[in-house]
Amino acid sequence: MSNRMNLIAGVVVGVGLLASATLFTVDQRQYAVVFQLGEIKDVIEEPGLNFKFPVIQNVRFFDRRILTIDTPEPERFITAEKQNVLVDHFVKWRIIDPRRYYESVAGDEVRARTRLLQTVNSGLREEFGRRTVPEVVSGERDRIMESMRVRADADARQIGVQIIDVRLKRVDLPTEVSESVYRRMEAERKRVANELRSEGAASAEQIRADADRQREVLIAEAYREAQMVMGQGDARATAIYADAFQKDPGFYSFYRSLEAYRGTFSDKGDVMVLDPSSDFFKFLKDPSGGARN
Repeated sequence: MSNRMNLIAGVVVGVGLLASATLFTVDQRQYAVVFQLGEIKDVIEEPGLNFKFPVIQNVRFFDRRILTIDTPEPERFITAEKQNVLVDHFVKWRIIDPRRYYESVAGDEVRARTRLLQTVNSGLREEFGRRTVPEVVSGERDRIMESMRVRADADARQIGVQIIDVRLKRVDLPTEVSESVYRRMEAERKRVANELRSEGAASAEQIRADADRQREVLIAEAYREAQMVMGQGDARATAIYADAFQKDPGFYSFYRSLEAYRGTFSDKGDVMVLDPSSDFFKFLKDPSGGARN
C-alpha cells in the first residue's frame, strides 16, 4: 500500500513538473516570444494559457505597457544665438513588434532606452540649434515636441518600438546666462518705461496746452457776450432815459443833478472850485430849477 501511494505521488509530481515545463500563461500586460533552439518560433500577443515543448523551447516575456524614459539630469543644448539652455524632458514609448524588438536590441530594455535617448537628444539638438531662446522657452515649444515625436517615432519603428510622446518638462538658462539675460531684460524694461514716461509727459503737455487754449477761447467768448449784454443794457438804459426825459424834462434834470451831487460830495475830502453862478448849483439855489408855473 505504501509503495502504491509513493508511486501515485511520484506520478503526480512528474505530471506537475511536465505541466510546468510545457505550459505557460501570457498576461494581458505582456508579449510572449517562444524560442526554439535559440531562434524565434512564435510571438504570442493574446493573453491566456499556452503550450511549449520542454527542453527545446523556452519563453521570454516583454512588457507591452507604455514605458517612460525620464532623464535624471537636464541636458545642455545650444540655441541659434549660441546660448546654452538646460532641457529636462521625458519620452513615452512601448513595444509594438516583439520580434523586431528582439532582433534589434536582443530584447534588452537598457539598449532600447539608450537608442531612443540618442535619437531624441540628436533631434532636440538640431531643433534647438534652429531657434532662439524665446522660441524654445515658450514660442515654439509645442512645435518642437510634436516634431521630435514624429522624428523619434520614425526611427524607433526600426527596432519595433513606438514613441507615444516627447515632452519638454522644463527649459532653463544656466545661472551665468540667466544673470545676463535678466540684466538685458531689466535694461529693456527701463528703456520701455522711459519711453512711456516721455510719451506721457508729451501727452500731458499737449492736453494742458489744449486746455489753456480752450480756456482762452471760452474767456474771450464770455467777454464778448458780456460786452454785448452790457451794450444792450446801456442802449436800453439810454432809451429809458431818453423816454423819461421826453415825458418830464424838469424832473429828469432834477434827478440827474441829484446823482451828480451824490457822486461829487460822497467823500468829505473832495474839493471843487466852481463859479457860484454855475448851473451845477441850480437846484441847490432853487429846488424848482428856475421853473415857473
